[in-house]
Amino acid sequence: MWLVTGGAAGIGQSICAALLARGDRVVCVDRQQPGTLPDGMVFVPADLTDPAATSAAARRIAEYPVTRLIHNAGAIRAALLENVDPADLAALSQLHLGAPLILLQALLPAMRAAHFGRVVLIGSRAALGLPTRSAYAATKSGMLGLARTWALELAGDGITVNVVAPGPIRGTTMFHDVVPAGSDREAKLAAGVPVGRLGTPDDIARAVLFLADDASSFITGQTLYVCGGASVGALAV
Repeated sequence: MWLVTGGAAGIGQSICAALLARGDRVVCVDRQQPGTLPDGMVFVPADLTDPAATSAAARRIAEYPVTRLIHNAGAIRAALLENVDPADLAALSQLHLGAPLILLQALLPAMRAAHFGRVVLIGSRAALGLPTRSAYAATKSGMLGLARTWALELAGDGITVNVVAPGPIRGTTMFHDVVPAGSDREAKLAAGVPVGRLGTPDDIARAVLFLADDASSFITGQTLYVCGGASVGALAV
């Protein structure tokens, strides 16, 4: 069984849809419930910026036989350095780092009992640096340290831990809150990506399913940039 955070929309929704289409069962954690709860999905409401709410959700989720954790929930809170609110840094630290820690701690007994587990954290190309992303880039880059550390600690238990780092992904609320859909800015950004287009949620879902597959047992502690080549050079958003 899979746990997908932020599964009600955007990238998380695409991951859930791909899993459900092939008959997998999914626990979706989000602040908002998907429009229609599909067969095979359990919905657990939670605000993952709240440690107490995250812990309560984790206890509930631990009742299910979850052995694959996809931590996709995220937020940007863009601001230039002089305008960064320390409260935003604290909130994103909990959302991007504290939440997966709490959730994985709750799931570890089941994973260890099965001698199998897959953890995929959704990072970002912005971890390499991007203007207005102080809180976002700092906490997303922190995911790389978590993944590498957990990979070393859990390898002997048959548990792999990896990061998928998306580049600019159209069709998501997070992206279009910063770059309006159909705008000149969006077209310019797409032209600046080496492959000549923006990514889609399905691009990320395919990478996640690859790393979380049973057969991907020899890949751990890695970061896969799914960014159309944007991680190789500069990117202006």
